[in-house]
Amino acid sequence: MRVVATDRHAVHAPTGFIARGNRIANPETPERVAIFRRAVEAGGHALIEAGEHGIAPVAAIHAADYLDFLEHGWAEWEALPDHAPEILPNVHPGRNMAIHPTHIVGKSGHYQADTACPIGPGTWAGARASADVAVTAADLVAADGGPAYALCRPPGHHAYADQAGGFCFLNNSAIAAQRLRDSGAGRVTVLDVDVHHGNGTQGIFYRRADVQTVSIHGDPRAYYPFFTGYADEIGAGPGRGANTNLPLPRGTGDAGYLETLETALAAVDAFRPDALVVALGLDPSEQDPLAFLAVTTDGFRRIGERLGRTPYPTLIVQEGGYISGILGDNLAAVLAGFETGRP
Repeated sequence: MRVVATDRHAVHAPTGFIARGNRIANPETPERVAIFRRAVEAGGHALIEAGEHGIAPVAAIHAADYLDFLEHGWAEWEALPDHAPEILPNVHPGRNMAIHPTHIVGKSGHYQADTACPIGPGTWAGARASADVAVTAADLVAADGGPAYALCRPPGHHAYADQAGGFCFLNNSAIAAQRLRDSGAGRVTVLDVDVHHGNGTQGIFYRRADVQTVSIHGDPRAYYPFFTGYADEIGAGPGRGANTNLPLPRGTGDAGYLETLETALAAVDAFRPDALVVALGLDPSEQDPLAFLAVTTDGFRRIGERLGRTPYPTLIVQEGGYISGILGDNLAAVLAGFETGRP
């Protein structure tokens, strides 16, 4: 498996976020990539340094005013006389508020959907580096149809076209899907197997017929992101029917997950994409610190093997999956399983 990575992500090193009203340590740290790198090196996979692709692939997905906020927001925040060490919103626009703010505190609430996406001095550069990984890997897949794994960090699937959220700033999976479209793939599917609903990816493509979005995730009635990820969200306008959500109850293990994966892949086959982007979360793990599901390491191997048996040119993009004693084992299992299943 070709593995695209870079160390340029490390300038983004968030320290905390707010969960259930408590400020706690942020699990989305640079150490995640160190664990993933050790796993891919031990598996004998070829490491490729990501190129730098400029703003165009990012701007093909994200709104210009949002990108301006990500690039320049820290400088505005730092100019405040009593600023915190990271940008965290303390006010969000309610459903009856529609004014576009110009003050950095207001812009923070407008562009950051929650308190789990703190922005520091290196966030813009780190997120851009992560997007470069996705674009480099997409170009490899587009060039020869062979699979690739994009070791992206920070993750991206909670980022909308104009809003950050859930540790995510630029939507790497969406950027990769659009890159594949621009490289000649007529139809692309994004299959999200993170424990959290891929709400940003769904939002970006919800009204499009050329990019299908399918997400397997923990039931949002009791789990982040709470407001999206329900089975009756099927797309709108030209995209009606091109969005599939498959929420799972708390504690679902290998058997239930793999059965649901078959349902997801049936939807993919019906769409008949020219390329497949797998938004890979390793946080369905039974040992993940954000655990909701209970997939074992062998379960991840079987997931990878089943994905490998699909006939589509495939790009695997790293999303969630947080530090536990088996995080690297789970990635190694997915990649090894994929290679076993690939004809």
